[in-house]
Amino acid sequence: MVSNDFSSDTRSKTSTKIVIAGGFGAGKTTLVGSVSEIPPVTTEAVMTEASVDHDDTTGTPDKTTTTVAMDFGRITVDERLIMYLFGTPGQSRFWFMWDDLVRGAVGAVVVVDCRRLIDSFDAVDYFETNRRVPYVVALNRFDDQLHYTADEVREALEIGRGVPVVDFDARRRPSTGAVLKTLLRYALDSDRDAQPVG
Repeated sequence: MVSNDFSSDTRSKTSTKIVIAGGFGAGKTTLVGSVSEIPPVTTEAVMTEASVDHDDTTGTPDKTTTTVAMDFGRITVDERLIMYLFGTPGQSRFWFMWDDLVRGAVGAVVVVDCRRLIDSFDAVDYFETNRRVPYVVALNRFDDQLHYTADEVREALEIGRGVPVVDFDARRRPSTGAVLKTLLRYALDSDRDAQPVG
């Protein structure tokens, strides 16, 4: 017999939505996969000759697949909080989905590949313009190194002064977890600052 008894613990759980954004090949899918407690849901498609004129793989010659809709993962923070991760596609032809993916999010992580800063301008600009969604910038270490410092990236991408810029390794769960904690702290602080003073 199946019980329909829902405990107060189940009802008291809160879920929150985090968006993982960034340019093509920056490490968004890797981030979601490294930290999700469930096998991540991905919409990776094999890159074909049809994408040659659209996707510049100069900086990522080994890349053979690309996200065409979104990535999805889940993290249970504690008995009361579950985080859902939604990774955006990086190519400009899929940007029409970003508004829907961002709707209802408490914050976003913009993943940056320092080898190809130019690919990050549009993602940073999206969140700088859409100031309702707090975001942090995460510099993904490729080959275990960064090509620029956080301050150099902030200046080059014209990132707002208060926006956290951190470096991390998208392949490593503790490193990715630290980025998400930084985002949650920043989102909470931003929410407090936005509250009217009574």
